[in-house]
Amino acid sequence: MTRRYRIGHVIVDDEDPEFGSVLDEVYRARQRPVCLCCDHGVSMYVARIGEILVIKRMPLSGGDHDPQCPSYEPPYELSGLGPLIGGAIQLDPVNGLAALKLDFSLSKHRAQTATAGPAQNEGAVKNAFRKLSLRALLHYLWHQGGLTEWTAHWVGKRHWFQVRSHLLDAATTMTVKGDALVGRLFVPETFRLDEKAGIEQRRALALADIRAPASGSRKLMLLVGEVKEFAPARSGQKIVIKHMPGFPLMIEDGTWRRLQSRYAAELELWQANEAFHLIVIATFGMTQSGIAGIDEIALMTVTQQWLPIENADEQQLVERLARVSLKSVKGLRFNLSSGQPLAAVTFPQRRPSPAALYIVPADADEDFEAALADMIAARPDVEPWIWRVADGEMPALPLS
Repeated sequence: MTRRYRIGHVIVDDEDPEFGSVLDEVYRARQRPVCLCCDHGVSMYVARIGEILVIKRMPLSGGDHDPQCPSYEPPYELSGLGPLIGGAIQLDPVNGLAALKLDFSLSKHRAQTATAGPAQNEGAVKNAFRKLSLRALLHYLWHQGGLTEWTAHWVGKRHWFQVRSHLLDAATTMTVKGDALVGRLFVPETFRLDEKAGIEQRRALALADIRAPASGSRKLMLLVGEVKEFAPARSGQKIVIKHMPGFPLMIEDGTWRRLQSRYAAELELWQANEAFHLIVIATFGMTQSGIAGIDEIALMTVTQQWLPIENADEQQLVERLARVSLKSVKGLRFNLSSGQPLAAVTFPQRRPSPAALYIVPADADEDFEAALADMIAARPDVEPWIWRVADGEMPALPLS
């Protein structure tokens, strides 16, 4: 569909032969195009993804677009994102940046025991939605980067190069304690043997600030990468990250055991299908001798299409979606426990109304069913689709 934008006092559409040149000017001038999908218009921004300039929605503005607009997002309260808005995630309407509150530290003041992040099967805890867990931050980066969106037209077109670009672009719209998150985020670039020296030099420059000082606190960096393998080390374990050969991250035995327990489902899914990817998010620092060590870590399994899944039922649903042309958006849990319902997938552009797809696990209790009923009742404008796993095969998808 043709999209129209207001840039200053001029209206342009994305099929105009000069549209690329217009985007170049807008990007250099840091102007905000206004999407004209609805009467009031919605401010957007221009981002560089690799070598391509694209117009992207502002953080948390997806619900302001018309439901038929490609930039429309399903209601936030259908996923774990809803409870975080206004607390852990606060949008500044002036600069369009999302200020994040984290429940983990990006500095280390004294000797501490590394952790494996929050368990997915933990119950709700006090103030659970006032700060982002490590896993929730990874989910938010994935969501804001558009990596939860899918259509069959993208088959074979999403690789680590694109994933990395989308993650870094998303991070430019986020701040932590007033500082740009992107300045503390390391996402390894695609490794090429003929560019090995340049890649290693850029990595060393990016990580120069986190080498431990002789005394006092030290900075930590955030890593988002794909796990290549876990391997034993002389003391503890090490994680080898794809596109980072020769730069393993050390992990203590105790943290490794907790990681295996807390993320057993993610590890099982990854080990069962060679096409899947295992994504790690971790805070890490470096010793004075240059050895990288993990402080806190969380995992997420994604499919061949880089869509997150948390169990075999979601895997079955997402694999069916891989062949569907209608745009879908994968719901994420963020800080929600596994005992709380959420829309596993939404079809935001389905006509005559958006649809939300819910999976009821075989062991769901009355509380789960009651919470699901409340969630559905709260959004009568969204058609529900429910797969009760205990009842048997997946129903037909609500594509029309």
